[in-house]
Amino acid sequence: MITREAEQELIQSILAGEKDKFAIIVKEYQEHVQNLAYRMVGNKLDSDEVVQQVFVSLYLSLPRFKFESRLNTFIYRITVNVVSKMYGKAARIASYDDLQYETPSDDLNEEERMVREEQKAKLRKAIGLLNPEQRTALILYTYDEFSYNEIAEAMDCSLSKVETLIFRAKKNLKKMLDTNTNKGKD
Repeated sequence: MITREAEQELIQSILAGEKDKFAIIVKEYQEHVQNLAYRMVGNKLDSDEVVQQVFVSLYLSLPRFKFESRLNTFIYRITVNVVSKMYGKAARIASYDDLQYETPSDDLNEEERMVREEQKAKLRKAIGLLNPEQRTALILYTYDEFSYNEIAEAMDCSLSKVETLIFRAKKNLKKMLDTNTNKGKD
């Protein structure tokens, strides 16, 4: 990851006319943006379009970057905004196959592995059913390891709203997973 000082120098050099240095930013953040976009829109073609638009928007927005936050937070905010503009409330997360889950241990037997995979599938489905704001906040917190402050900045909302979104997301997930578990016992 690029240090905060290196980010500032890089952005200042781009703004001073060294436009070819923007490729360094793209190379550094493209995979992260691609993963977030894919999780939000659910397919490769649309996520590729989002990524392209994010970096165009980033390039045009660099003069407004105030160096008060990290560049990755600014990029995630642009990503969330691009998805919202392009897909509105229809933005969803359709697949979690690209998320990094705990890898199955060799000491698990086949039945335990199957149970674990079934639990993961239920979790992916439940996350996909959350409303878009809850889903986005939860993903940024859980999978991208953003702090609540970084999420607030990325989603352009208050810290208390982020706290509420994550609390409700966890509560709704628990309710959905408990309901699924109880259905299986009938």
